[in-house]
Amino acid sequence: MKVLVLNCGSSSLKYQLIDMNNESVLCKGLVERIGIEGSILKHEKDGLEGKYIVEQPMKDHKDAINHVLTAVIHPEVGAVKEMKEIDAVGHRIVHGGEKFASSALLTDEVINVINECVELAPLHNPANLMGVEACKAILPDVPQVGVFDTAFHQTMPQKSFLYGLPYELYTKYGVRRYGFHGTSHMYVSERAAEMIGKPIEELKIITCHLGNGASISAVDSGKCIDTSMGLTPLEGLIMGTRCGDIDPAIVPFIMKKKGLDIDGIDKLMNKQSGVYGMTGISSDFRDIEDAAKDGNELAKVALEAYAHKVKKYIGAYTSIMNGVDAIVFTAGLGENGISMREMICKDMDFFGVKLSSEKNNVRGKETVISSDDSRVKVLLIPTNEELMIARDTLKLAK
Repeated sequence: MKVLVLNCGSSSLKYQLIDMNNESVLCKGLVERIGIEGSILKHEKDGLEGKYIVEQPMKDHKDAINHVLTAVIHPEVGAVKEMKEIDAVGHRIVHGGEKFASSALLTDEVINVINECVELAPLHNPANLMGVEACKAILPDVPQVGVFDTAFHQTMPQKSFLYGLPYELYTKYGVRRYGFHGTSHMYVSERAAEMIGKPIEELKIITCHLGNGASISAVDSGKCIDTSMGLTPLEGLIMGTRCGDIDPAIVPFIMKKKGLDIDGIDKLMNKQSGVYGMTGISSDFRDIEDAAKDGNELAKVALEAYAHKVKKYIGAYTSIMNGVDAIVFTAGLGENGISMREMICKDMDFFGVKLSSEKNNVRGKETVISSDDSRVKVLLIPTNEELMIARDTLKLAK
């Protein structure tokens, strides 16, 4: 059985075509900088030397998905001759509210509920649904499954997910912390336990999914007990274009000063803030790092502020779990940001965290990057949300 997995992020799209008979990847690829100058698709196929690369503007996720599907069935670099060879499609869906604590077949009813959650994930659910609609048009008779980012975080206790607001806002409107990147947090925490060689039920793990969108989770005994993103993916860390944690009173203050309406302030916080807003350079951390190396002070401060916020969350989650056995870095920046990991782990020896400069000098490779005498294991684990999505898709498609 062949499963096509689409994983749409706020400015990226990862995909894999997986043969579930042996979980082998037939082809895979990454589209980066969607909606940003320099859009690029990099496609790989088992047995193909090098990568098939497409460089041209992709104004939105619909454009990107069209390029992905073209690559998958390409006569020279594709993995199948026709789309009908694909048996099922698995989609990463960011927000399922409280409606979904597990994956679901994407019926019209389920899609309607996902649409209802668009206001809670305005950067993601629309992108996820573009993938769904594009695939439904091409593969109308093929089962499609939604795997929800919010599902893994459903184990959070009320003390973690309730806000200090009138309780009726939760009961009537579902205003609570949901958390995101759940598929990634689940995968890397389970993989970390395997690498350490202990049952996950015996471990306290902090997982750091650091990319254009970023979140941190406290995973105690294999269950999420707290996470940095909230009702929407806006809360938590400073991100590519999202502000993360701010004083709520800033919202009406800015609205009055700039004469913004609800849509205007939402756009400012979700699409014009983060390191992009702080620097005016880019939402891509590689561009910010390059500018910092060239002496741009705003870029330097933005990176320092980012690392500072990650460090604060690690400290907080170590406290609520009464210790930590492992810290995991994953996603684009987490997997490739050598200097960022160093900044985050610096001066954390009081927690028992000691990073090895030599071991940390690596990108995108599954490995331990802490020193041999570090009481806390620090691991770099490339996330594999696609495999987790494919496994759930296989179960439901059958």
